[in-house]
This record gives sequence, C-alpha cells and structure tokens, in this order.
Amino acid sequence: MSESGIAVDTVAEEFRVAEEFRRLYGAGPEGVWAAPGRVNLIGEYTDFNDGFVMPLALPHRAVAAVSRRTDQILRLHSADVAQGVVQLDIAALEPRSDTGWAAYPAGVVWALRAAGHPVTGADIHLASTVPTGAGLSSSAALEVVTALALNDLYGLGLTRPELAVLAQRAENAFVGVPCGIMDQMASACCTDGHALYLDTRDLSQRQVPFDLAAQGLRLLVVDTRVKHALGDGAYAARRAACETGARALGVRALRDIPYAHLPAALDRLAGAGQSEEVRRCVRHVVSDDHRVERTIALLDAGALRAVGPVLTEGHASLRDDLRVSCPELDLAVTTAVTSGALGARMTGGGFGGSAIVLAEEPDTEAITKAITEAFTTSGFTPPRTFPAIPSTGARQVRL
Repeated sequence: MSESGIAVDTVAEEFRVAEEFRRLYGAGPEGVWAAPGRVNLIGEYTDFNDGFVMPLALPHRAVAAVSRRTDQILRLHSADVAQGVVQLDIAALEPRSDTGWAAYPAGVVWALRAAGHPVTGADIHLASTVPTGAGLSSSAALEVVTALALNDLYGLGLTRPELAVLAQRAENAFVGVPCGIMDQMASACCTDGHALYLDTRDLSQRQVPFDLAAQGLRLLVVDTRVKHALGDGAYAARRAACETGARALGVRALRDIPYAHLPAALDRLAGAGQSEEVRRCVRHVVSDDHRVERTIALLDAGALRAVGPVLTEGHASLRDDLRVSCPELDLAVTTAVTSGALGARMTGGGFGGSAIVLAEEPDTEAITKAITEAFTTSGFTPPRTFPAIPSTGARQVRL
C-alpha cells in the first residue's frame, strides 16, 4: 500500500486474501472478487429524490475470497476488524439485528434469499482499502463484492444494476440506512477512465470520458478523517424533509420540479406553512440536479476546467441549505479555492468524510500543503489527500 491507501500491487493483494481464506477455512476459495469505493463528482442527496448523479469508482476496493456452502451457514471474516470468524444461520437472519460490519455482507445474503434466489450459505473473507467513514462508500463496496461473488458462484444471472438494487435493499432494510442507489450503482457499474452519469429513477446510465490527465488536471480527495455515520438519524431527517416537500408540491419526487420553477415552488411551500428546513432541502436538491445537468454539458463540450465553479457552488448549497458540512470540510474547500484550485466541494453524505478538489496538476502539491497547514493551524487532525483516479467497477479478479 502507498501512503494514499491505493493498492500498489493488486495481484499480491488478491493472493494474500486467497491465502488468508485458506488459513481460516481450511481450503482455497472458489474465487476472488473486488468492488471499488466511489467518489461523487456532483449530485448529492439527489439519488433518493429520483434525480441525477455523477460518481466515479476509486482504485480503493473491497476484495472478497468466497466459496459456497450447502448447510445454511454463513461464515464471515474481515482482515480489517479485530474479530474472529462470525458464523450466522442464514435462515435466521433478521433485519437490523446486527449493527457491526458483518451486517453488510449478511444483509446481501438476506436480500438475495428474500428475492427468491437459492443461496444456501458461504464462507467469505474480506479485506478493504476503502477508508471507512470517509464518505467514499466503504459499505457499498462490501455489499457489491458480496453480491457479485454470490451471483457468479450460484449462477443467478443478475445484471449489474439488479445486483446494485439488491445491495441497496440490504443497506436500507437490513442495516437500516435509508441511502439512495448511487453508491451501489457506482461500485457495480463504473468503468475505467469514466464518470457514471446516472438517472436514479430508471437507472439509465452513460459512461462519460473523464480523462483529467489529458488536460493537465487532477481531482484530489481530501479525507478530513472526521468519521461520519449515516445511521445516526441526520441523513434520514434530510430524506424525510425532501419527501415532505415532494408531497406538498404534489410530485412523485423532487426530481420532477424543473429548475426554472424552483422560485415558484419555494413560494408555494412557504404559503403552505412548510418549515424552513423543508424549503432549504428542496432548494438544494432541485439546484443540485441542475448542477449535474450543467456538469454533463460541460464535460460533453470538453470544458473540464469550467466544472470547478460548479463544484464550489454545490458545496455552498450543501453547507448552507442542506447543512450537512462540518468545519473541517469547509476549511478544506475554502483553503483549496483560495490556494488556486479550480473548484472544490464536500462529497458523500457529509457530517464529516471527504472533500474533492479540482486543480491544475502543477498546483496540486501547493494546494495539498496549504490544506494540511490550515488543518494544523486550526487544531484539526491532519487530513489524508490522494488523487481520485477513475477506475473499474466490480469484477472477479481470481479463479
């Protein structure tokens, strides 16, 4: 591993996972699979509003060595948790019965069986380089790698979007986090060198070339090391406010409010006595959907540098309207922009986690240094900064 946390020898990594599986379970795995974390370029809190998002997969990934069982037993082990093998009876799996790491792969087994798929057990060993609590979808990577492995081993014939939907159901219903579909779709469907332009209503997608290096640019991830936990109610509260706003406006989801109609919609909500919180959430979601559309138009035109101000505008909306930022994220964004970045914003669910910074490649070292110094001056834990390299989605990596 490098200091950035990116695997520098993936073949060796996969071999280690397979060998640890053999040590734990007494025989080699039937295969090894990998699924990445993601960073979201633009479109935050829009996915559970049937809106648009644009994530890209990271080189960081969850790797799973897996074999089938026929005795209704699920055995789970993680190289990243100081815990032994967790053994579960898959027939007894119950939603929200476990709040630890094992709930994510166990939830996938539960979701597959609840959908009628004949999964009869598994031995799984997991290792991940996706930072936890950093807003980079470490949980989705665990879910998707488990879903893909079981799909392949049991010959279920599910498509990548279908696997993503089942993984989302695992997180929603089994783990208890009311996330949208973006994270799982990104982990399952992203391709190398591209951003994923996704319509979360019908799951239609387009792979958009995202070759920053060709234009002398770099996208940085700044992990503030402020851990977030989306299961603590704040994320659910924002979702509930969005749903309240949609009902009050008489639409299926906030995606159905055109950006040009936003002022009238806000006036209508105020007239109906809806709270300021509901109005702020509506304003953010409708405007962020519009920012995704602006970004895709800029990328299609080859105007990558012009995306920078859109990112910074998005951060202001997340900070002031949705109110999901934190002092460390705000400091990272402000420092990056004042140090010469083209644009920056928090990414992911917020309340901690990571920011992204779009910058000219020669400026990245100075920007990284300025952010680190600003954190030190403010008494914050130094952040970890690394490049976001658009990478491939979930796949089998070893037989």
